[in-house]
Amino acid sequence: MVPKVTQEIIDLGDGRTITIETGKLAKQADGSVVVRMGDAMLLATAVSARTASPGVDFLPLTVDYREKFAAAGRFPGGFFKREARPSDSEVLTMRLVDRVLRPLFPDDYHAETQVMIQLMSHDENVMPDSLAGLAASAALAVSDIPFTTYISEVRVGRIDGKLVINPSKQDLEKSDIDMMIGASLDSVAMVEGEMKEISEKEMVEAIKFAHEAIKTQINAQIKLRAALGLTEVRTYEQEKNDEAIYAKVKEAAYDKCYAIAQEGTSKQERGEKFALVKEEVIALFTEEELAENGDLVSKYFSKTQKEAVRNVILDLGLRLDGRKTTEIRPIWCEVDYLPSTHGSAVFTRGETQALATVTLGTSREANIIDLPSEQGEERFYLHYNFPPFSTGEAKPLRGTSRREVGHGNLAQRALKNMIPADCPYTIRVVSEVLESNGSSSMATVCAGTLSLMDAGIQISKPVSGIAMGLISDDKTGRWAVLSDILGDEDHLGDMDFKVTGTADGITACQMDIKIEGLAYDIMEKALEQARDGRLHILGKITETIAQPNPTVKPKAPKIIKIEIPKDFIGAVIGPGGKNIQALQAETETTIVINEEGNLGIIEILGVNAAGMEKAISSIQNTIFAPVEGETYTVKVVKVLEFGAVVEFVPGKETLLHVSELDWKRVENVADVIKIGDVFDVKYMGIDPKTKKAKVSKKALLPRPPRENKPEEKKDTKQQG
Repeated sequence: MVPKVTQEIIDLGDGRTITIETGKLAKQADGSVVVRMGDAMLLATAVSARTASPGVDFLPLTVDYREKFAAAGRFPGGFFKREARPSDSEVLTMRLVDRVLRPLFPDDYHAETQVMIQLMSHDENVMPDSLAGLAASAALAVSDIPFTTYISEVRVGRIDGKLVINPSKQDLEKSDIDMMIGASLDSVAMVEGEMKEISEKEMVEAIKFAHEAIKTQINAQIKLRAALGLTEVRTYEQEKNDEAIYAKVKEAAYDKCYAIAQEGTSKQERGEKFALVKEEVIALFTEEELAENGDLVSKYFSKTQKEAVRNVILDLGLRLDGRKTTEIRPIWCEVDYLPSTHGSAVFTRGETQALATVTLGTSREANIIDLPSEQGEERFYLHYNFPPFSTGEAKPLRGTSRREVGHGNLAQRALKNMIPADCPYTIRVVSEVLESNGSSSMATVCAGTLSLMDAGIQISKPVSGIAMGLISDDKTGRWAVLSDILGDEDHLGDMDFKVTGTADGITACQMDIKIEGLAYDIMEKALEQARDGRLHILGKITETIAQPNPTVKPKAPKIIKIEIPKDFIGAVIGPGGKNIQALQAETETTIVINEEGNLGIIEILGVNAAGMEKAISSIQNTIFAPVEGETYTVKVVKVLEFGAVVEFVPGKETLLHVSELDWKRVENVADVIKIGDVFDVKYMGIDPKTKKAKVSKKALLPRPPRENKPEEKKDTKQQG
């Protein structure tokens, strides 16, 4: 039977359209759609269990995004020819979608839910990650899963001053903004991206522009659901509640939590005091009551604690560690901390600390990107590690987490546009978070800036970062923007807004909003307050190191690039790599050759200056080719009866025939020149008779007058 297909078309207003289609594929999923733009097609499915697992008090949501190599007509790279673990790029797309969807499910919905998105057909003019949020929400919209606040995500760029929705990769290269925005009809929920030092006002304009496009895409989902005749969502078991228990917990704990929140104590001391209050509250209940409702007691204590802390901030303008809302924690920095690295720095802000290292290498160390939707390489990349000891915990290590990938990417985007275009190195920055109590990704940006300057990388400008928070109260309309938030403030707040930039503008941002209807005036206030904090932190960075070191460190490799004609690449490498391997061993250098057009680009990396010079000299000798009519200084390496073998450069020899030694007849070559003699010759080109190179010493000597020529011959005979 031919399936009944329902479709909605979204007009982007510039000739491009996005189509949402359902009813053809994956009909056993609770909801499935195909989203198409150009030749790019994504299949999104949503499935949710009918009941929650016992004891689960959170939403077990999994968002998965994969790009199939077949979508671009390509084979997977590597030995095993099938898709394996997700790439960093796919993980980042999963995070973008998850961060918008998760807060919009009902608070008491705890059923296992899985949203899967896969790229089935790729179009090189469409960036598929900008469609993933729309696809995920549309799949939920055509299901009975209780997700009713639909969302979408778009990428916004700015090319020649004009804002553009979902630009192609080629257009994005000309843009000074690359931002992903996720939103519902009423409010923006997520912002993430990089910018080339734009102002706070320009950033808000871009977000507003994106939001208008998102509203159109959400209305298309509402129409699609209506066309399917879907009006109801499934019923599910409501979360257990008991107002009497809540009242008892709040009465016992609120005032004590409020008092602790005012004391301005450390994370550990504060945690111990809250734990004691919780024990006192638990002691108010019998064992039977705890056996039946112990989970409610814990939940209500957390709710009470959160309310008390938020009210201290709103009532008194006072935060958990005693700071005012605009105050930044104490900062200390140090560069050149690790003696053997190419660059290093420690950045500590309050109870958050990051140790960053820089490693310099050749193009061989570039990070290769091999995806269906993108191929290329990164010459600057940053890795972020968050070990459990940084929060005083002992946990099993299970590889790089999605969070680590996301935080590292944010810091990388914050810094990458400050790396000079002519920087010859591949640069790897690694941030080890050693302590964490809020904003470790922003500490990574600051430590990364310091370590790059310590390494002698001539970054355009130093970059700093700050995390902002928001506490708001719908009932009273009160709100407070918090600068440099703690981990606890991130957890209990309504917004986490990370902003990085130079003294002249924003370079990257990441924003997650946990409430609906955040007003733009609050966002603008947060951005302005973030700028003040960012500049304060930037001052601490430049106090530590005012500008990049003029050169790389003695232990760091120097790099020299030279260009050779493409035809000489084989000669430099040698049969089976014999020549280049021997040269690297002899000179203690690393030599990399890349082909670009008609040139071979050679990178020579080494610590020993003499070895690098020797490598350069050897390569120049290998590619030496004399030019007809030019003069060269040569050295005699062998004397023969009919001339001498002369050397232009080591390994490049030719015959200087006796007839080209002088205008006078030379009877005995050894009488005129000896091994080791150095003199100039003129290169005459290839002799048409012998088909060999011809050089002449006499061509550089004054030619005797013609009338003297017979006498010279006569004298020569007499001397003989």
